Amino acid sequence: MEQVYSDEQLIKHWPGFTSHVMEVNGTQLHFVDGGGEGQVLICLPGWPQTWYSYRSVALPLADHFRVIVVDIRGMGSSATPASGYDKKTMATDVYELMRLLGIGRAYVMGHDIGGMVACSLAHNYPEVVERLILADGLHPNEGMMQMKLMPPPETFGEKIDHQQPYTWWMSFNQVKELPEKLLEGRYRYLLDWLFDYVMVDGSKMPDFDREVYAYVYNQPARIRASNGWYQAFNQDIADARNYSKLRMPVLGIPSNVSYGFYQYTLPTIAENYQLLNLENTGHYMFEENSSGVCEAIMAYLTNSNEDND
Repeated sequence: MEQVYSDEQLIKHWPGFTSHVMEVNGTQLHFVDGGGEGQVLICLPGWPQTWYSYRSVALPLADHFRVIVVDIRGMGSSATPASGYDKKTMATDVYELMRLLGIGRAYVMGHDIGGMVACSLAHNYPEVVERLILADGLHPNEGMMQMKLMPPPETFGEKIDHQQPYTWWMSFNQVKELPEKLLEGRYRYLLDWLFDYVMVDGSKMPDFDREVYAYVYNQPARIRASNGWYQAFNQDIADARNYSKLRMPVLGIPSNVSYGFYQYTLPTIAENYQLLNLENTGHYMFEENSSGVCEAIMAYLTNSNEDND
């Protein structure tokens, strides 16, 4: 049964795409590549998913762009080195992959942790990022230090509170060695709870997709590596202190919970930005509102209007 969830089998559901592994920056990255011969769109997934999370948007976008979806360091079938999970190093992974593939400039899109890496790529290698799309994932900043240890009364229920979200996993993932002992072979429990908590409609995350991610993250090395993305936040915040405002066009696509945060943060990191409000759409927006996300991306990447919102 596990064979069903392997990259070799999953890629068969992506017509025109092929699966690859390449050595870059001292590690190995897995990615899938497909679409036309036009402008390149590089897509970076987030926690706790893999390249497969872009299925509902990559396939329609491949009619217009060459789409490359990358399993970032520690994700999916990419390697799980002992270190290098700061977003600057992970951005260098993507930069080196672009160089090996002969890609000079590209549109870059990131979701969740992938958005953090995409943002770091734009800060550290601005010459290779034509336009940047941040889907519910901004670079780590000092605001994280204000996150609550405990939820305020009456705010922690079956669904995330829009005004006072309680994201306890941000702390849990800081713990070393214990999570992989607790979650090995049991990751589906965490996935089910998380998807239902942060999505408006958890039923839009299919059971098959949940099994795809459980297949990957049931492994201790994957749990340890993905938690490494969170354990590097202090270094990411320190790196961000040296970053200037981004000058390329930036599109922010927040969820229903993070819209206010985007309103505050985007003007501080980008000179030229647009902000989209996808109403009634939770964190896993590719599953909940794939048509809205695709329409927004197409409008943004084919529209020469670069005025701020």
